[in-house]
Amino acid sequence: MFNLMNSVKSKLVISCLLATSILLAGCASKIDEAKQHQLLESFIERADIASNLASANELNWWHQFNSAELDELVKSALATNHDLKTSQLQLKSALARLGAQKAEYLPQGGFSISATRSGLDSVITRESSGTLGLDWQLDLFGRVTALVDAANASAMSQAEQIRLLQIEIVSGVVKGYINYQGNIQNQQIISKQITALKQSIEVLEARVEEGVASELDLNRTKAQLSQQQALLPDVIYAQYSNLATIALLTGKLTKEISLSETQALFDTPIEVAIADANNAIALRPDINQALLNFSQAYSLSVSASKALLPNISLSGFAGVLGLDNTRLVDTQQQWQLSPQIEWSLLSYPALLAQRDAQAFLSEAAYSEYQQVVLEAINESELSLQFLVKQSDMQKFAQQRYKYANNAFLQAEVMYQEGQIPYLELLDARQDVLVAEKNNIDSAISSLIAKVSTYQAFNGSWSQKLATDEP
Repeated sequence: MFNLMNSVKSKLVISCLLATSILLAGCASKIDEAKQHQLLESFIERADIASNLASANELNWWHQFNSAELDELVKSALATNHDLKTSQLQLKSALARLGAQKAEYLPQGGFSISATRSGLDSVITRESSGTLGLDWQLDLFGRVTALVDAANASAMSQAEQIRLLQIEIVSGVVKGYINYQGNIQNQQIISKQITALKQSIEVLEARVEEGVASELDLNRTKAQLSQQQALLPDVIYAQYSNLATIALLTGKLTKEISLSETQALFDTPIEVAIADANNAIALRPDINQALLNFSQAYSLSVSASKALLPNISLSGFAGVLGLDNTRLVDTQQQWQLSPQIEWSLLSYPALLAQRDAQAFLSEAAYSEYQQVVLEAINESELSLQFLVKQSDMQKFAQQRYKYANNAFLQAEVMYQEGQIPYLELLDARQDVLVAEKNNIDSAISSLIAKVSTYQAFNGSWSQKLATDEP
């Protein structure tokens, strides 16, 4: 009778499992990421952000600077940056969690061996056993699959975080290097101005004693000298700040960073050219990460919905039992297989609330994804506008320096011929040095704008960096 009841019970369980699996077949536990990418590419194509950019390969774009020192800094930063190492370890942790989640598809359990010796008055009892127990949660409703999809999306999102860090590291090192070399040039210009003003003061002091020049000219020149001297602490601190930024990105102390001085950086023509601007935006890691975060939230929402359904499992054990001995001899075999259905009907209000909460989080993640896409497009458009602006300003700064230098040369001739006073020659020299500094500042800003453009259109080259990782 007992065996007959077990047989009927097992048939009912199997029938229930088959019916439920047919009912729920085809329920998706994750979003269609390929379709989302197609919609994204279509949207970016309609935006038509950078159709005028030249078609060229932007991979390893920093090599255009022709600086072995800069190339080595970038390589070192990608190898030793601590934030990047942290993110890589977090990715390994996420992959391990994914493996643990996938293991939920398999039966769980373990093997145990025990031996017992007990006594009551003069009666001694001995017993030994070896048992293999298992518990198998059948994923007929897809709850485990949804959790696996969520863990997979989390791991892929962490991989995109590594790409984001690589973009920040490369761009930060290049910008820091440009600013450092620019501040070196500015220091040299200020030093030249200070030297020239000191020479002028010596001349004016002699002329004042001779009665040829006035105290007014001398005091104005001394005021200009103090003004230029006051600029030196700022530019020296700026250099240290640039070195500190590079040191932080390369995982070193500031005193360990030593850079050579080079003017060639500003004489090297740098052209911004993107092979496929639309694709460079669509492949941006921040967009991919937002999509994966949405995919993770959606999968968790599906899992929360599946928690409303019955939990079906198989549990059992097989082992041997040795009576009157503790050495597993003269044993008897024993086994048991128990299909189970658990349905938390009394917990439905809590489960419904959890499902609704996760559904709202899924909607929020999708809204955030849309915002990230818009921000990426906006950033790309602004980077191009900033590039055009700085390019125009650099042209004007170059013209200003050219004309100011010509005016100074003319003033020198006119002063030697006695046509203008010394103070006008001093003003002309001041103008050319100011124009030279403005030209350097404009060149720095122009290079930074180019770096920012590559930083905005980062999809292809950052993907190549991730692919090249050892």
